[in-house]
Amino acid sequence: MKKLRIGLADTTFARADMAAFAIDEIERKFPKMKIEFVRRTVPGIKDLPVECKLLYVRDKCDIVMAFGMVGKEQVDKTCGHEASLGIQWAKLMLGKHIIEVFVHEDEGKDEADLLSIFEDRSRKHAINAVLIATNQSELTKMAGKGLRQGRQSVGRIGV
Repeated sequence: MKKLRIGLADTTFARADMAAFAIDEIERKFPKMKIEFVRRTVPGIKDLPVECKLLYVRDKCDIVMAFGMVGKEQVDKTCGHEASLGIQWAKLMLGKHIIEVFVHEDEGKDEADLLSIFEDRSRKHAINAVLIATNQSELTKMAGKGLRQGRQSVGRIGV
């Protein structure tokens, strides 16, 4: 069995250790899978696109996740949008998925709620990343079910 190399790019600006939540979730949900984590930390979200590219090109990762927090100020929101566009460009240049896991600081009602969003979104996207890299057909089974990362899922409507 080939070892799965998962790249984790995170930032010093985020107010929670999102990559640690992801690593913990992957280790708990896939205990028999051979996994190697390659973690790189950058100052802020606009640094994530190039770091994600490096994780693929230099570090030969099989899947990459980008973790970042978008602050509540307008300048932060602009930077978050620019970072997201950069990640989209990196995906297109590489022809590979980068699982973008961004949390907006103003999503939470208070710090406890914000922390729960950080954790839930990081953990759920970690599972998504492994499935994309190893067995994407498992995600197809979840299509149209109103699943959400960061909050409770909303559920499916109709048949």
